[in-house]
Amino acid sequence: MINGKKIIAVMPAYNAEKTLEQTYAEIPMDIVDEVILTDDCSSDETVKKAKELGIKEVLVHERNKGYGGNQKTCYNRALELGADIVIMIHPDYQYTPKLVQSMVYMIANEVYPVCLASRILGKGALKGGMPMIKYIANRGLTLLQNFLLNQKLSEYHTGYRAFSAEVLRAINYNIDSDDFIFDNEMLAQIFYKGYEIGEVTCPTKYFDDASSINLRRSTIYGFGCIRVSLIYRLCKWHLMKSKLFA
Repeated sequence: MINGKKIIAVMPAYNAEKTLEQTYAEIPMDIVDEVILTDDCSSDETVKKAKELGIKEVLVHERNKGYGGNQKTCYNRALELGADIVIMIHPDYQYTPKLVQSMVYMIANEVYPVCLASRILGKGALKGGMPMIKYIANRGLTLLQNFLLNQKLSEYHTGYRAFSAEVLRAINYNIDSDDFIFDNEMLAQIFYKGYEIGEVTCPTKYFDDASSINLRRSTIYGFGCIRVSLIYRLCKWHLMKSKLFA
Protein backbone atom coordinates (compact mmCIF):
# COMPACT_ATOMS: atom_id res chain seq x y z
CA MET A 1 0.00 0.00 0.00
CA ILE A 2 0.87 3.67 -0.41
CA ASN A 3 -0.94 6.22 1.75
CA GLY A 4 -3.37 3.49 2.75
CA LYS A 5 -4.34 2.78 -0.85
CA LYS A 6 -4.53 -0.82 -2.06
CA ILE A 7 -2.51 -1.38 -5.22
CA ILE A 8 -3.24 -4.20 -7.63
CA ALA A 9 -1.13 -5.01 -10.68
CA VAL A 10 -2.99 -6.64 -13.56
CA MET A 11 -1.32 -8.65 -16.29
CA PRO A 12 -3.39 -9.38 -19.42
CA ALA A 13 -1.54 -12.38 -20.85
CA TYR A 14 -1.51 -14.19 -24.16
CA ASN A 15 1.27 -16.69 -24.89
CA ALA A 16 3.56 -15.04 -22.32
CA GLU A 17 5.23 -18.19 -20.97
CA LYS A 18 8.75 -17.17 -22.08
CA THR A 19 8.69 -13.65 -20.62
CA LEU A 20 6.36 -13.88 -17.64
CA GLU A 21 8.96 -14.86 -15.05
CA GLN A 22 11.31 -12.01 -15.96
CA THR A 23 8.46 -9.51 -15.86
CA TYR A 24 7.02 -10.78 -12.58
CA ALA A 25 10.45 -10.72 -10.89
CA GLU A 26 10.66 -6.94 -11.34
CA ILE A 27 7.25 -6.08 -9.85
CA PRO A 28 7.89 -4.16 -6.58
CA MET A 29 5.94 -6.36 -4.19
CA ASP A 30 6.77 -4.03 -1.28
CA ILE A 31 4.05 -1.70 -2.58
CA VAL A 32 1.93 -3.95 -4.81
CA ASP A 33 -0.64 -5.77 -2.70
CA GLU A 34 -1.91 -8.26 -5.26
CA VAL A 35 -1.22 -9.43 -8.81
CA ILE A 36 -3.94 -10.61 -11.18
CA LEU A 37 -3.06 -12.50 -14.36
CA THR A 38 -5.76 -13.12 -16.93
CA ASP A 39 -4.89 -15.63 -19.63
CA ASP A 40 -6.69 -15.10 -22.92
CA CYS A 41 -6.80 -18.75 -24.02
CA SER A 42 -3.05 -19.06 -24.62
CA SER A 43 -1.67 -21.99 -26.58
CA ASP A 44 1.48 -22.21 -24.44
CA GLU A 45 2.10 -22.84 -20.73
CA THR A 46 1.39 -19.29 -19.49
CA VAL A 47 -1.08 -20.45 -16.84
CA LYS A 48 1.23 -23.18 -15.55
CA LYS A 49 4.12 -20.71 -15.33
CA ALA A 50 1.96 -18.17 -13.47
CA LYS A 51 0.98 -20.74 -10.87
CA GLU A 52 4.59 -21.88 -10.49
CA LEU A 53 5.57 -18.26 -9.78
CA GLY A 54 2.99 -18.11 -6.99
CA ILE A 55 0.52 -15.74 -8.62
CA LYS A 56 -2.63 -16.46 -6.62
CA GLU A 57 -5.20 -14.72 -8.79
CA VAL A 58 -5.01 -16.45 -12.19
CA LEU A 59 -8.11 -16.11 -14.38
CA VAL A 60 -8.42 -18.15 -17.56
CA HIS A 61 -10.67 -17.41 -20.53
CA GLU A 62 -12.15 -20.52 -22.12
CA ARG A 63 -12.16 -18.71 -25.46
CA ASN A 64 -10.05 -15.85 -26.75
CA LYS A 65 -11.75 -12.55 -25.88
CA GLY A 66 -9.21 -10.23 -27.48
CA TYR A 67 -6.85 -7.64 -26.04
CA GLY A 68 -9.62 -5.32 -24.88
CA GLY A 69 -11.74 -8.15 -23.54
CA ASN A 70 -8.79 -9.40 -21.52
CA GLN A 71 -8.31 -5.99 -19.93
CA LYS A 72 -11.97 -5.82 -18.97
CA THR A 73 -11.57 -9.04 -16.99
CA CYS A 74 -8.48 -7.57 -15.30
CA TYR A 75 -10.08 -4.30 -14.23
CA ASN A 76 -13.38 -5.85 -13.17
CA ARG A 77 -11.62 -8.34 -10.92
CA ALA A 78 -9.29 -5.69 -9.47
CA LEU A 79 -12.26 -3.54 -8.49
CA GLU A 80 -14.00 -6.57 -6.98
CA LEU A 81 -10.91 -7.12 -4.81
CA GLY A 82 -11.06 -3.55 -3.52
CA ALA A 83 -8.24 -1.92 -5.47
CA ASP A 84 -7.69 1.80 -4.99
CA ILE A 85 -5.07 1.92 -7.74
CA VAL A 86 -4.76 -0.48 -10.68
CA ILE A 87 -1.65 -0.68 -12.85
CA MET A 88 -1.48 -2.72 -16.03
CA ILE A 89 1.81 -4.48 -16.73
CA HIS A 90 2.22 -6.41 -19.96
CA PRO A 91 3.83 -9.78 -19.21
CA ASP A 92 5.82 -9.75 -22.47
CA TYR A 93 8.56 -7.64 -20.80
CA GLN A 94 8.39 -4.90 -23.40
CA TYR A 95 8.01 -2.41 -20.52
CA THR A 96 9.96 -2.70 -17.28
CA PRO A 97 7.93 -3.00 -14.04
CA LYS A 98 10.64 -0.89 -12.37
CA LEU A 99 8.51 2.16 -13.22
CA VAL A 100 5.57 0.96 -11.11
CA GLN A 101 6.62 3.06 -8.11
CA SER A 102 6.89 6.28 -10.13
CA MET A 103 3.52 5.78 -11.77
CA VAL A 104 1.62 4.65 -8.68
CA TYR A 105 2.97 7.40 -6.44
CA MET A 106 1.57 10.03 -8.84
CA ILE A 107 -1.90 8.64 -8.22
CA ALA A 108 -1.49 7.83 -4.53
CA ASN A 109 -0.32 11.41 -3.87
CA GLU A 110 -3.25 12.78 -5.92
CA VAL A 111 -1.04 14.46 -8.51
CA TYR A 112 -2.86 12.74 -11.38
CA PRO A 113 -5.68 10.16 -11.36
CA VAL A 114 -4.16 8.36 -14.36
CA CYS A 115 -0.54 7.85 -15.41
CA LEU A 116 0.87 6.54 -18.68
CA ALA A 117 4.41 5.34 -19.33
CA SER A 118 5.38 6.99 -22.60
CA ARG A 119 7.84 5.50 -25.06
CA ILE A 120 7.97 8.79 -26.96
CA LEU A 121 9.13 11.08 -24.16
CA GLY A 122 12.91 10.99 -24.49
CA LYS A 123 14.37 8.49 -26.96
CA GLY A 124 13.01 5.25 -25.51
CA ALA A 125 11.05 4.12 -28.57
CA LEU A 126 13.70 4.26 -31.29
CA LYS A 127 16.51 3.31 -28.93
CA GLY A 128 14.54 0.23 -27.89
CA GLY A 129 14.06 -0.85 -31.50
CA MET A 130 10.61 0.48 -32.41
CA PRO A 131 10.31 0.13 -36.21
CA MET A 132 10.51 3.52 -37.92
CA ILE A 133 7.15 3.05 -39.66
CA LYS A 134 5.47 2.46 -36.29
CA TYR A 135 7.23 5.46 -34.79
CA ILE A 136 6.06 7.75 -37.60
CA ALA A 137 2.51 6.39 -37.36
CA ASN A 138 2.54 6.89 -33.59
CA ARG A 139 3.65 10.50 -33.91
CA GLY A 140 1.15 11.27 -36.66
CA LEU A 141 -1.82 9.72 -34.86
CA THR A 142 -0.87 11.41 -31.59
CA LEU A 143 -0.65 14.81 -33.28
CA LEU A 144 -4.11 14.39 -34.81
CA GLN A 145 -5.64 13.06 -31.61
CA ASN A 146 -4.20 15.86 -29.50
CA PHE A 147 -5.80 18.34 -31.92
CA LEU A 148 -9.21 16.64 -31.89
CA LEU A 149 -9.24 15.93 -28.14
CA ASN A 150 -7.59 19.26 -27.22
CA GLN A 151 -4.90 17.52 -25.18
CA LYS A 152 -1.10 17.31 -25.12
CA LEU A 153 -0.13 13.69 -24.53
CA SER A 154 3.16 12.51 -25.97
CA GLU A 155 1.45 9.29 -27.09
CA TYR A 156 -1.91 7.50 -26.86
CA HIS A 157 -0.67 4.03 -27.72
CA THR A 158 1.37 2.78 -24.78
CA GLY A 159 0.13 -0.31 -22.98
CA TYR A 160 1.69 0.64 -19.65
CA ARG A 161 -1.02 2.42 -17.63
CA ALA A 162 -2.08 3.12 -14.06
CA PHE A 163 -5.56 4.22 -12.95
CA SER A 164 -7.27 5.26 -9.77
CA ALA A 165 -10.32 3.13 -8.96
CA GLU A 166 -12.39 6.32 -9.09
CA VAL A 167 -11.58 6.74 -12.78
CA LEU A 168 -12.29 3.11 -13.62
CA ARG A 169 -15.68 3.37 -11.95
CA ALA A 170 -16.48 6.66 -13.66
CA ILE A 171 -16.09 5.40 -17.22
CA ASN A 172 -18.00 2.53 -18.79
CA TYR A 173 -15.04 0.63 -20.24
CA ASN A 174 -17.10 -2.57 -20.41
CA ILE A 175 -18.91 -1.25 -23.50
CA ASP A 176 -15.62 -0.59 -25.29
CA SER A 177 -14.21 -2.77 -28.06
CA ASP A 178 -12.66 -6.14 -27.24
CA ASP A 179 -9.93 -5.43 -29.79
CA PHE A 180 -6.83 -3.20 -29.62
CA ILE A 181 -8.84 0.02 -30.04
CA PHE A 182 -10.03 -0.54 -26.45
CA ASP A 183 -6.97 1.36 -25.20
CA ASN A 184 -7.83 4.43 -27.25
CA GLU A 185 -11.52 4.40 -26.41
CA MET A 186 -10.67 4.23 -22.73
CA LEU A 187 -8.38 7.28 -22.86
CA ALA A 188 -10.99 9.26 -24.79
CA GLN A 189 -13.60 8.38 -22.15
CA ILE A 190 -11.26 9.52 -19.38
CA PHE A 191 -10.69 12.87 -21.04
CA TYR A 192 -14.42 13.25 -21.76
CA LYS A 193 -15.11 12.88 -18.04
CA GLY A 194 -12.71 15.73 -17.34
CA TYR A 195 -9.83 13.77 -15.79
CA GLU A 196 -6.20 14.67 -16.43
CA ILE A 197 -3.51 12.16 -17.40
CA GLY A 198 0.13 12.31 -16.32
CA GLU A 199 3.06 10.70 -18.10
CA VAL A 200 6.50 9.32 -17.26
CA THR A 201 9.21 8.49 -19.77
CA CYS A 202 9.65 4.78 -20.37
CA PRO A 203 12.34 2.72 -22.10
CA THR A 204 10.98 -0.09 -24.22
CA LYS A 205 12.27 -3.26 -25.85
CA TYR A 206 11.34 -4.80 -29.19
CA PHE A 207 12.38 -8.45 -29.54
CA ASP A 208 11.03 -11.71 -30.93
CA ASP A 209 9.04 -12.73 -27.85
CA ALA A 210 7.52 -9.27 -27.29
CA SER A 211 3.91 -8.96 -28.46
CA SER A 212 3.17 -6.95 -31.58
CA ILE A 213 0.38 -6.61 -34.12
CA ASN A 214 0.80 -7.00 -37.86
CA LEU A 215 0.46 -4.29 -40.50
CA ARG A 216 -3.17 -5.06 -41.33
CA ARG A 217 -4.33 -4.89 -37.72
CA SER A 218 -2.14 -1.82 -37.11
CA THR A 219 -3.87 -0.08 -40.02
CA ILE A 220 -7.31 -1.01 -38.68
CA TYR A 221 -6.24 0.28 -35.25
CA GLY A 222 -4.99 3.56 -36.73
CA PHE A 223 -8.26 4.30 -38.51
CA GLY A 224 -10.09 3.28 -35.34
CA CYS A 225 -8.15 5.89 -33.36
CA ILE A 226 -9.17 8.58 -35.84
CA ARG A 227 -12.81 7.46 -35.65
CA VAL A 228 -12.81 7.59 -31.83
CA SER A 229 -11.28 11.08 -31.84
CA LEU A 230 -13.78 12.39 -34.39
CA ILE A 231 -16.71 10.97 -32.40
CA TYR A 232 -15.28 12.58 -29.27
CA ARG A 233 -15.08 16.00 -30.94
CA LEU A 234 -18.59 15.76 -32.41
CA CYS A 235 -19.98 14.75 -29.02
CA LYS A 236 -18.20 17.69 -27.38
CA TRP A 237 -19.81 19.97 -29.93
CA HIS A 238 -23.20 18.31 -29.23
CA LEU A 239 -23.50 17.33 -32.89
CA MET A 240 -23.96 13.63 -32.14
CA LYS A 241 -24.39 11.17 -29.30
CA SER A 242 -22.37 8.03 -28.67
CA LYS A 243 -22.62 5.27 -26.08
CA LEU A 244 -18.87 5.70 -25.53
CA PHE A 245 -19.47 9.11 -23.98
CA ALA A 246 -22.96 8.64 -22.55
